[in-house]
Amino acid sequence: MKLKIRSMAIFAMIFSALGCTAQNNKADDSLSGDSFTSANGKNIKCFCIKHGSVRMQIGDRWVYVDPVTDAVAPTTDYTDMPKADVILITHEHQDHLDSVAIRQLTKSTTLLITNQRCNELLSGKGKVMRNGDRTEVFGEITIEAVPAYNKSADRLQFHPKGRDNGYVLTYDGFRIYVAGDTEDIDEMKAVGNIDVAFLPCNLPFTMSPEQLLNAANTIKPKVLYPYHFGQTDMQKVKDLFGGKKNAVRF
Repeated sequence: MKLKIRSMAIFAMIFSALGCTAQNNKADDSLSGDSFTSANGKNIKCFCIKHGSVRMQIGDRWVYVDPVTDAVAPTTDYTDMPKADVILITHEHQDHLDSVAIRQLTKSTTLLITNQRCNELLSGKGKVMRNGDRTEVFGEITIEAVPAYNKSADRLQFHPKGRDNGYVLTYDGFRIYVAGDTEDIDEMKAVGNIDVAFLPCNLPFTMSPEQLLNAANTIKPKVLYPYHFGQTDMQKVKDLFGGKKNAVRF
């Protein structure tokens, strides 16, 4: 089965138009990877693949979020990438849930984490996490499932409250927030203390540029990747965040 379906002074802001457009869909680690170090000197690396697909090297572990093959162009061959230690799926839409990508990345010890609906579509495969759930994997990475939903009256049909997940991963005190498909919801106030955030910006499904700014001001991440931005005018996003010419990498 194939499923398709405050200001700039407060936080150091990086906009990435590798942005999860269409780059780094091969395994070459020289492409598009950003490196970070935890307070105790442990290594974290983040890669945008395309759209809502992200991979992270957290210590010695590989974590993928919403990998898709051909539901979003260009087709991505995950067989060229390191096998996953953890695969996180935010929700069931075809640009986030793809059983082919999951199969390409899975090894015998891979942990698949989904929401309830994805688990059903995958015939019971994977561990279900609901909003508010927390788990620790490999004795070193904590994963929290956080709300992701639409709040605008004209968008409620896309991502209803309580169904979908965003995820916060904590490793040696370093915290990564992958928001999934969401607007600038009140629950973001509780996320807090984020080093790297991936926030979506595309109407009508997620946030407008103005909502993205509000979400960033709420979360105050040290590094921000706008992702899943579709046809969003990224120049407008750049201007909203102070027009820093070197802040956006196109």
